[in-house]
Formats: sequence, C-alpha cells, structure tokens
Amino acid sequence: MSFLSPNALGSQVESAILTQSQYRGRAVHAQIIKTLSFPLPSFLSNHLVNMYSKFDLLTSAQLVLSLTPDRSVVTWTALIAGSVQNAHFTSALVHFSNMRRESIQPNDFTFPCTFKASASLRSSFTGRQLHALAIKSGQISDLFIGCSAFDMYCKTGRRDDSRKLFDEMPERNVATWNAYISNSVVDGRIYDAINAFIEFRRVGGEPNSITFCAFLNACSDTSDLLLGRQLHGFVIRSGCDKDVRVANGLVDFYGKNHQVEPAEVIFYEIREPNYVSWSSMVAAYVQNDEEEKACVVFLKSKKEGVEPTDFMISSVLSACAGLAGLELGMAVHCLGVKGCVDENVYVGSSLVDMYGKCGNIEDSERAFREMPVRNLITWNAMIGGYAHQGHSDKALALFKEMTNGDSEVSPNYVTFVCVLSACSRAGSVEEGMEIFELMRDWYGIERGAEHYACVVDLLGRAGKVEQAYHFIKAMPIRPTVSVWGALLGACRMYGKPELGRIAAENLFELDPQDSGNHVLLSNMFSAAGRWKEATDVRKEMKDVGIKKGPGCSWIALKNVVHVFQAKDTSHEKNAEIRAMLAKLRRDAKAAGYIPNTDFALYDLEEEEKESEVWYHSEKLALAFGLISLPPGVPIRITKNLRVCVDCHSAIKFISGIVNREIIVRDNNRFHIFKDNKCSCKDYW
Repeated sequence: MSFLSPNALGSQVESAILTQSQYRGRAVHAQIIKTLSFPLPSFLSNHLVNMYSKFDLLTSAQLVLSLTPDRSVVTWTALIAGSVQNAHFTSALVHFSNMRRESIQPNDFTFPCTFKASASLRSSFTGRQLHALAIKSGQISDLFIGCSAFDMYCKTGRRDDSRKLFDEMPERNVATWNAYISNSVVDGRIYDAINAFIEFRRVGGEPNSITFCAFLNACSDTSDLLLGRQLHGFVIRSGCDKDVRVANGLVDFYGKNHQVEPAEVIFYEIREPNYVSWSSMVAAYVQNDEEEKACVVFLKSKKEGVEPTDFMISSVLSACAGLAGLELGMAVHCLGVKGCVDENVYVGSSLVDMYGKCGNIEDSERAFREMPVRNLITWNAMIGGYAHQGHSDKALALFKEMTNGDSEVSPNYVTFVCVLSACSRAGSVEEGMEIFELMRDWYGIERGAEHYACVVDLLGRAGKVEQAYHFIKAMPIRPTVSVWGALLGACRMYGKPELGRIAAENLFELDPQDSGNHVLLSNMFSAAGRWKEATDVRKEMKDVGIKKGPGCSWIALKNVVHVFQAKDTSHEKNAEIRAMLAKLRRDAKAAGYIPNTDFALYDLEEEEKESEVWYHSEKLALAFGLISLPPGVPIRITKNLRVCVDCHSAIKFISGIVNREIIVRDNNRFHIFKDNKCSCKDYW
C-alpha cells in the first residue's frame, strides 16, 4: 500500500481549507500521524496550525503548535491570523506575546494581524506598542504594515497620530488612501474624505471599487447630489459601473438623496444582483415613502432565492409599518425567526414599530419584552406605538421606566416628541408642560418645532385654545406648518373660527398648495353655520387652482386591497354593502346613535345631511368588512384623511352592535373600537 508524500499531504490540508471541510482536514491529519514520525516537518505543522485556526478550532491549533519543536514566525502567524479571523482578538495578542518570548521576530504578515486585533479591541495603548516595535525592527516603512498601523489609529480615535503616520508614509497605495477615506467617513469627517479623494486623484491614483463606495458614502452623508453625480460620471468613464459593489453604492446614494428613478435604473441594470443589491433597493424605496414598491422588490428577491439579511428584514418591516400591512409584516416576522435574525436589535426594533403602527399593540409589547438587548430606537418605537394607539398612560409609564436609571439609554429628541404626543392625546396638560420644561433643563435637549407643535396640540385639545395661540406668539423660533396646523385643528374642535382664520392664513402663507388647510377652514365655517364664508374659502381654492385630494379608505382581504371613496357605488358587492349599511343605520339609531351633521360640506336639509355623512368612505369599508370577514375577526381599515366626527361616533355604536373589534388607522392615529368605546377616549 502506497502512502502520500509529505508535500502531497500538505496539499490535502490546503484543499480541506479551501473546501471548508473540517472532516476532511481531520482525516488528513490522522493520515499524517499514521504515516509520518515525530517531529513532523515544519511546513506540515504550519499547514495544520493554519487549518485548525481558520476552522476556529484553536485548542487543536495550539496543541499542534506545542508539539512543533522548531516553531517559526510562519507557525505563530498562522495561529494569530486564525484567531483574528474568528474574532478572538485578545487571544491573538496573547499568542503574539508568547511568540516574542521565544525571541521570534514578527514579519509583514504578523504585524497587520496584531494591528487589526488592537483596533478591534479599541486598544490604542497596545497599538502604539506594536507601532514602536515595527519602527524598532525597521518594518514600519512596509506598505501593508504602515497601512494597518494607520487604520488602527483611526479606529482607536487617535486622529492626530493617524494623520502624522499618513503624512510620514514614504509610499501610499490605493489601500492606504481607501483606509484614509473610509475612516474619515466613519469618523464623521466627511470633507476630509472628499479632499483626500481629490488629492488621491491629483497625485495620479487610480481608485477602485472600495474607493468609489467610500466616496459615495461621503456624498450621501453630506446630501451632495451634484458631487455624487459627478462621481457617477467618473465611474462610468472608468468602466467600474458594472462592478456590483459600486452599483450597490450608487443605489444607496441615490436612495438617500431622494432620487428613486436613477436608483431603479442602476438596480435593474445590474447583471447579477447580490443580497446587498436587493437590500439597497428595498431601503431606497422605504427612504422615499414608496413602501408598496419596497414590498414588491422584497417579494421578487424571495422568488430569486435571495436569503433575507437582518438589514433587509428591518427595511421591509418598516415598509409594512408604513402601509399598515399587518399580514405581510407577520409573514416577514416569520422569515426573521426562520433566519435567526429576530433577536437582532434592529430587526427587533422594527418589529416593535411595525406591530405598533399596524394596530397590534399586544404583539408590539411582546416583541419589546422578548428582545435580549434594546437600544434607543426600540424604546422610542414602543413609546410611540402606545401614544399612537391612545395608550397614553402606558407611554408615560414606559418613559418613566426608561429614565429611572436602570436603563442604559437616555431619551433623545424623538423620545420627547413621542412623550409629548402621548400627553396631548391623554389630555395630561400639567405633566406635558413639566416634561417640556425638563427636556432642556434636565436632559439638555434643545426644543425643536415638533416639540412646540406637540405643546400647541396639548393645549388646544384640552380647550385652552387662546393659551395655545399666546404660546405660539412667544415661541423663540418661527412657527412651522405643524404648529399652526395644531392650532387650526383645535379651533375646528372647539368652534373658534376667528382664531382659526388667523391660523389658516399663516398656513396658506407657509404651504399655499395644501388643500387640507382650506378644507378644514371651510368645514369650520360650515359647522358654525357661516355658509357664505365656507363657500368663499372653497371658491378661493378653485380660483388659485388648489385641488382637494379625494378622501378614501381601504381594507385588505385575501391579498387584495379594496378601496372606497365617499358615495362609492363601483364595488362589485355594492348591493350587499348598501344593504349592510341600511341595516347598520337602523340598528345604530335604535341603539341611540344620532348623526353628527355639523361638518356636512354644503348647506343642505337635515335629512340630506344625514344621508351625506352616512356614505363616507370608512363606513363603506366597514360594511364591506362585515359582509366579507368571518365573525370575530377584527376589521382593519385605513384612511388617508382624519376620521370624521360622525364616522367615529357611528363606528363606536356599531362595534357594540356587531360585537366586533374595529381598528381604524387615519392619517393621525389609531382608533380601536370595541364594546361601544374607542381607545382615544373621544379625545382626538
């Protein structure tokens, strides 16, 4: 029986590494022990140490090394490199120290590994010691060692040392420039990155795909669309636009700069898109409020056999949240569980947000409580979910839990928007004003337009409309659309047409093309019986060419979205819908429901007004849901405008009559109707 030679056995070990086959590698090792006597040839020991290190079997690697009498720098470097590759950074530095105890000098492969370990551990002290050793041994001028040392200083925050080392390098290659540009972007020094790229081109450097991607990140962070387009042109001239990594960077850049069409063109021209390509396109759609397209691209990626990553799952969940697509969101959740990414903090935060925005607060709470690690986004999502669905007491309790000292996160700008919104919806005026004062005095967070809008809304909803107006006049910043809009809404709610006109005139000046403000003012005059002024407002809309977008409501059934507008008769089940509406109308009146016709759009007779409000889009969608969904199944309706007062009152009665949970998401919040009650407690 013939045995393999030592060289052939070494080749077999290398083959096991290439095929990632531990079983094969161990079999070859067994053959080596069986056929060769100890001590083994040093090159075979090196192969074995390298194999076990890369397979993350460090105990076996160290055992082989201990049995090698003539250990060299190659043997030790194989162990150190494998440790770094598998994120055992402290072990790598310990092995390096043991190597130095044997008076073995590190080489140009050893130093980059140890610098990477120091950078990953954020240990600038160890990195400086290694740098000194590289200088002492005369190896710092080596291009790869110098680049690794530079990268270590950047990642450990030693900005001055990194710049000094960069300036002293006798030679710089593209990897060095890439490290400089990339680390500048990560460090937030965007213009340093841009200037470095320009300098790199000035000295005749030829950028590669990594350079382009790093520079595109810089353009994205500065929202410099012109500069990014210039780079895109250079990429095309250099022939790198076919590189999938560069194409992915361009999709990401255009998406972040709200240029969806160029992102689409680039994406669909990629010959072999990878998972990053699909993730970037999904994210681009989500960032530009194209949630439906994001879901379509995600479903296409599944058909192509692309395994979703945590980033893609998180992006699609955000799209589902924007669409209130609970069914698809639950399916994506299942994919996250299947892919073992559901405990990822970003995926978990997206789940909390998605369930909260889809009206399923119980599952939102479950996702929040089951997360092993929570970040600030998670807390904000849960607080916002409570506030959005009217659980203001829970939102405030969670805020107190977050700030009681046990939590490792501190509230930020967004947190206070959520909390103040919760106070507004609960009518907690004193608590809301106290939190408004605390955010700057205690937490050091400057108040923004959103916070002022929340306070105006807080005062206005509580009937303190004049106080809200005085608050606006005392604001240190210019009132925004949201601030005046909150006041206008309060004026509508409490019948303050004169103050409402002031708010509306400011809104017309800030946003002259928004039809909603004109309609709200007109409806306010209608409710006060001031029909001429209501007509004048609508005539003014027509004269300046402002068109009111149609109000509509929709409901999803068996993967089909059914859309309704007021007085809609186009649905294939129109006769059944009308019959159900007639029955509901009779039952609701028998239960004590009185139609609220204050906001009927025209000066009609009372009976006509009742008919007008009864055929609003949300009532049509509700009737369709009742005839289409089995008893006991919650009915989920979405509306693109705020739910009207009469529909709100009617659906409360209907929820008790049909003994069904009815969830209506309008453009402002959730209304969860059950047993003749709404989660908003009639305060919206």
